[in-house]
Amino acid sequence: METSLLQLADWFFVVFHACLTLFNAVGWIWRKTRRINLFTLLLTGGSWFILGLFYGLGYCPLTEWHFQILNRLGHHHLPSSYIEYLLERLLPLELSSQLVDTATAVIFFLALILSILLNLRDWKDTTN
Repeated sequence: METSLLQLADWFFVVFHACLTLFNAVGWIWRKTRRINLFTLLLTGGSWFILGLFYGLGYCPLTEWHFQILNRLGHHHLPSSYIEYLLERLLPLELSSQLVDTATAVIFFLALILSILLNLRDWKDTTN
């Protein structure tokens, strides 16, 4: 019974965390999702950089919880990056950790900049 619940939790985290990651990357595109996208990007950045001061740069509680579940399911030697883990699990890709970390940072900061700029533009449009 416990194994079934852990497997269910594993799949929940794969789907939820992958969707959140994808939304962070592209949620700025649609006007209706821009505010929530900026919010999720700021939460992500806060986790990586503020919680990261205490737990290590790039810290994410979702990754921590999911990796604890995976450890209980017998999966050990997991990568340090959740994006690297997702790529290995969902796609037949094995990329270097440095490439994945660099691409993750670039995409995050581009999405954050675009989300801020487009949210500001939307705000200006509504105040005029």
